[in-house]
Parts: sequence; structure tokens; C-alpha cells
Amino acid sequence: MRFGFLTSPPIFAGVRTGLFAGGLVCALLVFAAFETVNAQQKISKRYPGGKNVRVELRNISGTIDVESWNKNEIRLTATIESKNAQVVPKQVNDCLMIDVVSDNRGRSDVGDINFKLTVPANSSVDLETRSGNINVSNISSGLVRAYVSSEGDITLSNISATQVVAKNVTGDIFFDGEFSSGGTYEFKSNKGNITIRIPGNSAFRLVASSPARRIALNDFWNNNFKNQDGRKMVGDVGDGRSSVSVMNFSGQITFLRR
Repeated sequence: MRFGFLTSPPIFAGVRTGLFAGGLVCALLVFAAFETVNAQQKISKRYPGGKNVRVELRNISGTIDVESWNKNEIRLTATIESKNAQVVPKQVNDCLMIDVVSDNRGRSDVGDINFKLTVPANSSVDLETRSGNINVSNISSGLVRAYVSSEGDITLSNISATQVVAKNVTGDIFFDGEFSSGGTYEFKSNKGNITIRIPGNSAFRLVASSPARRIALNDFWNNNFKNQDGRKMVGDVGDGRSSVSVMNFSGQITFLRR
């Protein structure tokens, strides 16, 4: 005697087939993710640092993060998107130089290179990229320079330097720190907001320009400022011991009390 249920396909066959197919898809996804990770490079190096450490970094695309620590050495880590990209740091005395542009001249497939640098607090830093954010924190030195030649935000936190330069084309600029006596400070953006947060007792001579007429000095306003139709403000705060220049073509300029 033949029973109907013996001639039918097992009821779990479709389930097993589905599980196999799903497992195959998962395996392929994991393999693809593994291949993506393997396509990246990561370097991690340390360099000795003395009393006058200087870091110069010229990137093409990617984030640059710089922060301080209490060691007399420089720690560099970089995540490199393309397996064909080259990063060849060079140290000459107390200066560490990383020039991605020169290291990859003639290559079109460099991709993003994300840098993280940990440096002595008194280091001077000179940072540049074509696109990507630049973040610098807890630096007390002679120079902090951050330049983005196309698009990217610049954030400078807890900075005490005698010279600060922060410029980009598109993106916000945020400075939180102190103006040193006799120091020079320059902030410039074509399209983005510039925010400067400093102690209430700061003393500086300010030249602020905004064709869009968007300048807010808030607590630092006084009657000695010359206001040129809202497009330019020139004047001293306190005894004007430092020089501050701020230019923003289409965004807001805002001064805040720390």
C-alpha cells in the first residue's frame, strides 16, 4: 500500500533550501566585508619629540585629528582607504613631515586617508587637506594652522598659541581658546559659520569682514568699534594686545564669551 504523504517531497526540503540560500548570502556578505577591510591599510608609528616639536601634514582627502598628551613623543596612526596609496613620514630633528600629495604624485586612486596624531602639548602643527575635517585640541604652542582648500569643517578646541590660522572654502570654523599677548589670529571662510569663543577679559584688535552683514560681537561689542554699513567692523577690545582678522563671505561671524 502506498501512502500519499510518502510520495510528496519532505516538508522541510524548502526550508533547508531557504536556509542554505540565506547562509550563502550571509557568507558572501561577510566575505565582501572582509575583502573591504583587507583593502585598507593601517599604519601606526611613534617618533621621539623634543622641546620644539613641529608637525607638518599635507593630505589629499580624509579627516585629520590632532590632540596632546604628556609624553615627549609623537604617535601617528593612519587608516588608508586605497591599497595603492603611499604614506611615507619623514622626521628631521624635531620636525615630522607627512606629505601625501608628494608621496602619491601621479596616482588618481589615493582615496581617503584618515590621520590621528598625538603630540606633546607644546607642539606646533601645520595641517592641510583638500577635503575633510580638521580637529585640533589641547595645544599650547607657537603655531596652529589648519587649511582646507575645498570642503571641510575646522574645529580648534582649548588652543593657546601665538599664531593661529584657520581657513577653508566650504565648512564651519570653530575656535575655542585664548588670544596671547602680541599674537596673531586669522580666520577665513567662503561659505560656513565662524564661531570664536574666548575668555571675557581677552584683549585684541579686531578686523571683521562680512559682505553678508552677519557679524555678532555680543559681549565684546563696545562703542569704539567702527561699523562700515554692517559689512566690516574695526576696533579694539581692551588694550588690543593681539591682532585678530576674521573674514566670512556668506556665513555668520559670532563671538562668544567662554
